[in-house]
Amino acid sequence: MMRPLCFVLMPFGRKPMPGGGTVDFDAIYRDMIAPGIAQAGMEPVRADGELTGGIIHKPMFERLILCEYAVADLTTANANVFYELGVRHAVRPGSTVLLFAEGETRLPFDVAMLRAYPYALTGGGIAAAPETVAAEIAKRLEHARNGEIDSPIYQLVEGFPDIQRLKTDVFRDRVELARSTAERLAQARGAGVEAVRAIEEDLAPLADREASVVIDLLLSYRAVKAEGDMIRLVSKMTPALAQTVLVREQLGFALNREGRRAEAERVLTELIAQRGPSSETNGLLGRVYKDQWEAARTAGETFRARGLLDKAIATYLRGFETDWRDAYPGINAVTLMELRDPPDPRRTAILPVVRYAVERRIARGEPDYWDHATRLELAVLADDEAGAAEALGAALAATREVWERETTARNLRLIGEARARRGAATVWVEELEQALGH
Repeated sequence: MMRPLCFVLMPFGRKPMPGGGTVDFDAIYRDMIAPGIAQAGMEPVRADGELTGGIIHKPMFERLILCEYAVADLTTANANVFYELGVRHAVRPGSTVLLFAEGETRLPFDVAMLRAYPYALTGGGIAAAPETVAAEIAKRLEHARNGEIDSPIYQLVEGFPDIQRLKTDVFRDRVELARSTAERLAQARGAGVEAVRAIEEDLAPLADREASVVIDLLLSYRAVKAEGDMIRLVSKMTPALAQTVLVREQLGFALNREGRRAEAERVLTELIAQRGPSSETNGLLGRVYKDQWEAARTAGETFRARGLLDKAIATYLRGFETDWRDAYPGINAVTLMELRDPPDPRRTAILPVVRYAVERRIARGEPDYWDHATRLELAVLADDEAGAAEALGAALAATREVWERETTARNLRLIGEARARRGAATVWVEELEQALGH
């Protein structure tokens, strides 16, 4: 299982103390902080490795923000450390453990309120009891995992935004992209995979690029159906960026599209185990089980196929129950319920909830392809030919990427096949599928 990253904010080398003597921060990191992080089951990432000439640059900020946890040593009241701590507290609600050398540092009033842990130094400027402090660091990181809030902003400002909840489809709209690169990628998505690869070559090395640019590159590969390139790109990302929720979700998506379903399942189940269920992650995992079900059905594995279908339904439904506003896992759940033999009776109760969710989203303005595709599938499930025709026209007009229509056409084909087995008329459903280009 991929271990969470823990960013270490501290000076490096030997630093003088105001009262005389020096502190060996490299030894403190090696003997005390790194072991404590390891005991908590995390991977340390030290901040000083990201500094260039004393300047805190953009990739440094991204690692600082994207790492799930952090340990900050406030000894010597280093200006960079306090600045980095302020950035952490602005965007992370409860994920930073504070330390300082007892008797050597007078903490500012507002920081002192955050329960920084004191440790003793020897005459040589190293930790006097590194094992004890390491154990305390591990304990406090475990508390951070349980969601304890240590950020003044989160404590004082209700509803402060969580950067991990940004959706894939609005990521480009929520971050500042380098304008020229964004325009080139937009053009490349229309030209094909080779054009996107050419831009990736120009962006090398990716570690020096803003996270937003790398993410736009990843989603551009998705747009041109280059799932293998998506997997390769994730392997080239910095560990901090590669471990974000969005990237791990897209990695699971790409692995599944490449037929590497066991790997996709592992990536997504680990993410749910660490972060809890969500409409997006559960929706992607539900798609993995849905593809496994279809493969088992095609292979004639009747009983295994039935179990996988029920597993896919439960996974989609769990995602929808996590966030009723997101119709994506909901429509997939009711569609698969229709495909069971006999159909799952729960679908009649869930379908109106899914319809309300998508209608409210459309009413807020600027609906996307998936909103109209959801209306299309809902109309088909309700045997509403007129409503399906109207939703189809809106979906075709809102199409952004080819694979979107392929997904909808596939669902309509599955619904038509299930109804044909029951003796129902499906000609109009087949016509809808053909209109989507398949």
